[in-house]
Amino acid sequence: MKSVTLTIALLAALMLNACGQPKVKVPEQVKTAFTKKFPNAKHVEWGKESETEWEAEFRINGMEYSANYDASGKWLETESEISKKDLPESIKNTITKDFSGYKMDEAEISETRDGVFYEIKLEKKNEALEIVFDKSGKVIKQKKIDEDEEDND
Repeated sequence: MKSVTLTIALLAALMLNACGQPKVKVPEQVKTAFTKKFPNAKHVEWGKESETEWEAEFRINGMEYSANYDASGKWLETESEISKKDLPESIKNTITKDFSGYKMDEAEISETRDGVFYEIKLEKKNEALEIVFDKSGKVIKQKKIDEDEEDND
């Protein structure tokens, strides 16, 4: 009888834990700023990007986006995936010229207060790079990605 009671208690605790995940409490000013910038957003899910930054993942017209805000509601960035064919020719040319032998794994377009940028992950054998380009194809930032970082993305 004790084992049955213990089993039931354990199952109840597991069910409560699985169903009772707390939702994040998004500051009202962040939600208001988001709704004003993206009034047509659907399926919005909020999370914390860092201690001081909120991230909304959402859809508009079937496309997936993410937008980041600081705690005061200031918009920081919007990102979405982009296909290779939709990249500016200038970026394709820079990849062909300066990153020969690398294959594009994924690409995102990122809009910030500073402009539009393209974040591209390139792979070659056991090496992966994350490159940020401006519209003209100029490399703004480049970093090597290790396997641990890839798993956390």
